[in-house]
Amino acid sequence: MKILATLLFAGSVLLTPIESNENTMVKGILYSDGGTVSVTLSGDSIIGIERTADTGPDSRSYVAPGLIDVQINGYMGIDFSGPDLTVEGVKKATKALWKAGVTSYFPTIITSDIALIKKNFAILAEARKDPEIGMSIPGFHLEGPYISPIKGFRGAHLEKYIKDPDWEEFQAIQKAADNGIVLITLAPELKGAIDFIRKCVDSGVVVSLGHHNGSASDVQKAVDAGARMATHLGNGCANEINRHHNPLWPQLSNDAITTSIIADGFHLTKEEVRSFYKAKGVENTILVSDALDLAGLPPGEYTRGERTLLLTPNVVKLPKENVLAGAASPISKCVGVMMDYTQCTLKEGIRMASTNPAELFALKDIGSIEQGKRADLIVFTMENNQMTIKKTYVSGQLVYSQD
Repeated sequence: MKILATLLFAGSVLLTPIESNENTMVKGILYSDGGTVSVTLSGDSIIGIERTADTGPDSRSYVAPGLIDVQINGYMGIDFSGPDLTVEGVKKATKALWKAGVTSYFPTIITSDIALIKKNFAILAEARKDPEIGMSIPGFHLEGPYISPIKGFRGAHLEKYIKDPDWEEFQAIQKAADNGIVLITLAPELKGAIDFIRKCVDSGVVVSLGHHNGSASDVQKAVDAGARMATHLGNGCANEINRHHNPLWPQLSNDAITTSIIADGFHLTKEEVRSFYKAKGVENTILVSDALDLAGLPPGEYTRGERTLLLTPNVVKLPKENVLAGAASPISKCVGVMMDYTQCTLKEGIRMASTNPAELFALKDIGSIEQGKRADLIVFTMENNQMTIKKTYVSGQLVYSQD
């Protein structure tokens, strides 16, 4: 076993390992400060970080913690809310996400028939037990059905399945999910929502406000009950709202709320992203993809369940409602767009796409590069604020290589 010599740099502990044939060396430019490093992996953990003069063939590649996407509805044709979901499908989507630099994600199920929601969460729970991909699925996200039924605010969610919060019903859904639901998006203005939020929080589920038309009072009551997030702020919102009294200002102004945003370059304007970022700061912003299963497929019209969707090269639309139905890009694209729109640093972009979600959801073993953390890493290049993934490691294992 190797001996580690401890050094201190930039406020963190630097562990310099002595070489061992049984370990893996990941070299590149450290995302947080631009210095070249060699990160040593042993088993599923990071055991050393050594400063190097250069990285040889990896001299243009960055090393960062793997990306964490807490809102993703599907990928590469696999719909987590669809009637044909299988464990093999979840494995396919997970492996495709590895190629996009996503090492952990919350499969997200949206508003639909309760029986289908239970069925699909049970499938996701089974997939989570799979030794090949299970480490990449720390939990699930339920988006709906307890959201606003009003057109615009409900987005692409089907109105006929939307309902008021029902604690017994949610407990049955959580049981089907093998207690894997760690995030729920709901509307605080619905009947019984505040008491429901308290019960969710007491059970360990993070509550996020989204697809709602809540007043400032509704938002404050939800926060007082324990709500901590706003889901894809600026989306799941009517096209026309009152300039003074709308759901945006109360969430932006409340310091207790961490906002998630879809910074794909199409869901929000540059000015919206900049304003949200300035209001919340890097410490209270989380990037999400909100990608649908159509992400990665050829543009065109697709039928998904009871919805006909239009996939463009950039987004997914629901023409019937004249709203966006979801994103067509992985979260890795959002990092570059965020850097372009706000002039934030790569370190800050990675923080919003990895470190912040890890901290909010108490995923203590991932989200940063530190000795003793799980070895979830990505190696990538950045050109014109576009991230190209070269290698992805999950639990110390190389699960994707561009070579």
